[in-house]
Amino acid sequence: MTTLLSSQALQLETTHGVLFQDLNFTLQVGQRIGLIGHNGSGKSTLLSLLAGQRSANSGGIQMARLCRLQYVEQHLPPALHALSLYNAMLDAIDDMPELHWRVDSLLHELGIDAATAEVPVQSLSGGQHTRLLLGRALLRDPNLLLLDEPSNHLDLPSLLWLEEFLLNWKGAFVLVSHDQRLLNRVTRQSWILRDRQITCFDQPCSEALQSLALADEAAQARRDAEQSEIDRVTASSKRLAIWGSVYDNEKLARKAKTMQRRADRLKEEQTTVTEGQPWTLQLHGKASAANHLLQLENLTVRAMPDLPGLFMLEQFSIRPGNKIALLGANGTGKSSLLRQCWQAILSGEISSQIRWHAAAQIGYYDQSLQQLNSDASLPEALYPFVASSETARTELARKQALISAGFPYHRHQQKVASLSGGERARLLFLALSMASYHLLFLDEPTNHLDMQGKQELTAALAGFAGAFLLVSHDRDLIEQSCQEFWVVQDGHLERWLDAESAYQCLRNKPSPGSELQGHVAGTVKVAEPVINDTELALQRLCELEELLQADLARKPRHQKVQQQVLWREEMSGLNSLLGLD
Repeated sequence: MTTLLSSQALQLETTHGVLFQDLNFTLQVGQRIGLIGHNGSGKSTLLSLLAGQRSANSGGIQMARLCRLQYVEQHLPPALHALSLYNAMLDAIDDMPELHWRVDSLLHELGIDAATAEVPVQSLSGGQHTRLLLGRALLRDPNLLLLDEPSNHLDLPSLLWLEEFLLNWKGAFVLVSHDQRLLNRVTRQSWILRDRQITCFDQPCSEALQSLALADEAAQARRDAEQSEIDRVTASSKRLAIWGSVYDNEKLARKAKTMQRRADRLKEEQTTVTEGQPWTLQLHGKASAANHLLQLENLTVRAMPDLPGLFMLEQFSIRPGNKIALLGANGTGKSSLLRQCWQAILSGEISSQIRWHAAAQIGYYDQSLQQLNSDASLPEALYPFVASSETARTELARKQALISAGFPYHRHQQKVASLSGGERARLLFLALSMASYHLLFLDEPTNHLDMQGKQELTAALAGFAGAFLLVSHDRDLIEQSCQEFWVVQDGHLERWLDAESAYQCLRNKPSPGSELQGHVAGTVKVAEPVINDTELALQRLCELEELLQADLARKPRHQKVQQQVLWREEMSGLNSLLGLD
């Protein structure tokens, strides 16, 4: 197979030490490689080296003459922000006017219509940014793409589009991503960057990680056996040294030194094992005896108070133990709903639109990470989250927690503002893990997490004793931790009882026999209930009965007569389904 590029003994040092050393690899025509590693392991830096945007301290990169490489960075260059999408595409081939004709056809292939092409780049969504960056690269007809976290911040429809694009791409690519589902679907090889080294597997992500785990187990077993031999030789050396001293025996003393040299040599040659990650993500929840933790009624969701409504909720409630995923395209109002609820809770002003149980402990992870005081030191930033905890609110407890999370003591006076996005995310998760909640609002919690962090978050939420409302586009997290799926689309909200039906809804292709119970933009969307799970059907019937009884208890002029008719129709369908009529 023809080689496109290769590296020999590549090494890079930063102000924090050696990032990687002695990297050796070969990239060949048609390879589809997933570049995997923890946050801070150097994945994006390696791509920038391959793209020629920075230089290594030693070693070299050889690129074949036939290699046509294009780098698709994470963020749009600031110089493009004021341009229209169409002009930003033209900018990519400004030195090649003979290729301008390709822009129109490529925009069509990328699913970008003529109206969107005239929109300023700074007004585009994350998914449109990704399509623009890909389009700029494709205009130069590459046979190798370097893709730096293209799935980051994408909504689910855009993520599904990206997956389809990469599946159909005929050239080679190196994809940096923490989305294991995406990597498994579109890659065939994996490069794992860890402990300043790179390990190459001719397998997709999940299989490669399993192979690496087996290799780690074997390495640990060898190291343990080698350590036993080192301990034995060292003990023998010390014993002989003592005998040589006590009995003034020079021969024994020389033999002791020989054995000690052997022990030192064994230590130098001892099998290396991974340094691993310094912290395991955890969340602590607690059950509540309340009927409802949060109730929303006639709530218009807005991005800002003075802006038009994005959608309206007639009736919405979260009960103890509910694990709900809130899905939809970017800009539909998912994060705005969480933010409105949180701002109301912070103000303490219970209204007819937003009500919560007075005894409920509620936490919030905001995707902008603005909950952390930027001007505070690291221990100070944790205090608001743990002020009510006798064991965690002491400064010593907070400093110990920071050290265990990979923030060494000499960094504790560092300001939050100086942390990277990944470090701020780790600090916020640490703060949330030091308290215990009945209800959590989680707004895109995986944006800055590496693959291991996502797996730990998935496990933490699956075993979470409280309730949560999760905004995410990570399908593994959604499917493995959530039990209900709420889709915001076209200004209304629909409730689905399985993830695949929710995905089909986002694709605008509702699946046959889907399990829909829809609260829709101020009404309840009535569909013939097709619910195979008797327990879920009974649960829905109980919810409808409560809604109806609560509405009938109001004064006649405040009752929703049309709503009551729709509720009764749905209840009648459920009764027929369950054989209760």
